[in-house]
Amino acid sequence: MTFDALLNSAAQRLQLAGSPSPRIDAEVLMEFAAGRSRTWLYTWGDSECPTWQHARFDALVAARAQGQPVAYLTGEREFWGLPLATSPTTLIPRPDTETLVEAALARAGAPTGRLLDLGTGTGAIALAFASEKPEWEVVGADIRPEAVALATQNARSLNITNATFLVSDWFRAFTLSSSSPVSCSTFEIIVSNPPYIAADDPHLGQGDVRFEPRSALVAEANGMADLLHLITQAKAHLTPGGWLALEHGYQQAPSVRQALEKAGYLSVESVQDMGGHERVTLGHLE
Repeated sequence: MTFDALLNSAAQRLQLAGSPSPRIDAEVLMEFAAGRSRTWLYTWGDSECPTWQHARFDALVAARAQGQPVAYLTGEREFWGLPLATSPTTLIPRPDTETLVEAALARAGAPTGRLLDLGTGTGAIALAFASEKPEWEVVGADIRPEAVALATQNARSLNITNATFLVSDWFRAFTLSSSSPVSCSTFEIIVSNPPYIAADDPHLGQGDVRFEPRSALVAEANGMADLLHLITQAKAHLTPGGWLALEHGYQQAPSVRQALEKAGYLSVESVQDMGGHERVTLGHLE
């Protein structure tokens, strides 16, 4: 069969299986299976697909039809224009999270500074910021050693040298003592995309989320526990005037704003994502 015929058949199959983007999924999987660029497939789609590539593509499409995320099948997802290795041990970077990067960059006016990304996962947020601010020192932390290893691998692959990653349960590794594993425990900006989904949220049984690590998705107190913890604890790790920026669920912005204001943060505001939802809320210290 030709590449075009295979792609058309796969797109129809994935559409029936409920994929929200069947044609794109099919093209990305074919790129991976055949080792061909999207441009090549558009130009030479009437070429015959080798048998072994056909078989590999069919297996990937079958897995996607069962719901497996494309990013886990290919082992890669682009974020902020950066190709990042992915793993089932971490969340898949999503376009909406670029809102958090934009918010941090907008408040990084100084030529140098320090940014901390908590719950870094693949390192997506930290690496996106570091790629735009090479003079800043960027630290990413995650409770899972496998996530730290993946983020470190991504930094190395992208040749981003101003970002480092370490294992930490939120702020635990960043004590204000000389035994801290980093040179300084205060930052001009702290960002996080923490778990913020309630345990009984029906979205946990839908789409790619079904295959992502539950510990990176679900938080107690109706999804607010980790957000509230970060709001309270970040104050000890921000420089005077430092900013805390948090990603959250599309209905949580009022609660996060209220918590920040109650904790004494100033200039509290929420920022909308590309879908028009309030996705990031932030504030700064005096």
